[in-house]
Amino acid sequence: MKSVDEATRVILDHPIDLEVETCSTSKALGRTLREEIKADRDFPPFDRVTMDGIAINYEDWKKGQTKFLVTGVQTAGSPPLEIAVANVALEIMTGAMRPEGASAVVPVEEVVFEEAQDGQRYATITAEVLTLNQNIHQQGKDRKAGDVLVPANTTIDHAEIAVAVTVGKTELKVTCQPKVAIVSTGNELVDTHETPAPYQIRRSNSYALSAALANRGIQAQLWHLPDDQTLIEEQLTSIFHEFDIIITSGGVSKGKKDYVPTVMKQLNVEKLFHRVKQRPGKPMWFGKKGNKVLFGLPGNPVSTLVGLFKYVIPYLDKIEGRTTSPVRYAKLGQDFKFDRNLTYFLSVNVINKEGELWANPVPGHGSGDFANLLECNAFLELSENQQNFLAGSVYPLIPFRNI
Repeated sequence: MKSVDEATRVILDHPIDLEVETCSTSKALGRTLREEIKADRDFPPFDRVTMDGIAINYEDWKKGQTKFLVTGVQTAGSPPLEIAVANVALEIMTGAMRPEGASAVVPVEEVVFEEAQDGQRYATITAEVLTLNQNIHQQGKDRKAGDVLVPANTTIDHAEIAVAVTVGKTELKVTCQPKVAIVSTGNELVDTHETPAPYQIRRSNSYALSAALANRGIQAQLWHLPDDQTLIEEQLTSIFHEFDIIITSGGVSKGKKDYVPTVMKQLNVEKLFHRVKQRPGKPMWFGKKGNKVLFGLPGNPVSTLVGLFKYVIPYLDKIEGRTTSPVRYAKLGQDFKFDRNLTYFLSVNVINKEGELWANPVPGHGSGDFANLLECNAFLELSENQQNFLAGSVYPLIPFRNI
């Protein structure tokens, strides 16, 4: 039996290889970037005006001039005009290119406009203080052409898509998404539309697993197999040919109908471990065959989710090349006791209290109490070899909802 740390190391030490593919930038949300995005020109690419107002030669104002003849309007997206003589100004808009000869922009709030009888327009500056190049975002101040804007192995979000489009990239190199199969087993399970017999329940685990994976862009395929060893072997043989990652739910414990470990042996899948010193989720199985892996998760709903968020999701991060997120921690909200020499994944509701995360235990009725998860948003990982866990102590946090 492996400890939680040992099981984690074994899993992460057996990655499968995923190829790189080209994806349309507009469809790259949530994918893992496998190239650097570099600036194709300076950022900003020109001296960019940051306020509506007037553009002037700063030296004119410095010599005491406050009233300027307005000779034109400089708008965003148009070629720059020029201030060629003294004591003239250009009305200017945010985002416009700095006019030739302009060295300061005065905000419209600090300018009074008036029109003379001859039809000419003047602007009087009311500000008492101006600075050279004020309200001008100078070319290349943010980034230089050739600078790396987004490093490889970044998870692509809206900001990365905006940057990619800005530098003219219509396509991006990304990690191919793994093909994932979710296989539930058990005669006690029926599908959503079916009416269960008194001794049956509807199968929820596979849908929960599928939804969690879809949240990160992976569309898994679902199977359900009855407690028939021959049929399980036939179906898993076929599934292994087609999919990169197989996640089974149920059938890995010590019951007479728990056929998954036996079938894996018959299919020559290398068993890397079976059973982890934890609760819930102790019977977990993990193995590899060629460039494919199987996670055998216990069938109880809470155990299944612990296995997914503790082991499967970090594994996906690794094989997709994602930058690893730092471990999050929370303070235990009240004293808790667990008198087994196992790592315990405590169901908690985490709240942010003055900038600190506090995890409040949510009592349930064992690993089959999936309704209890409706009141929780994370698991708190309580270390083995300890029985009494004191309020205020800090432990690793495994969120399964946004916190």
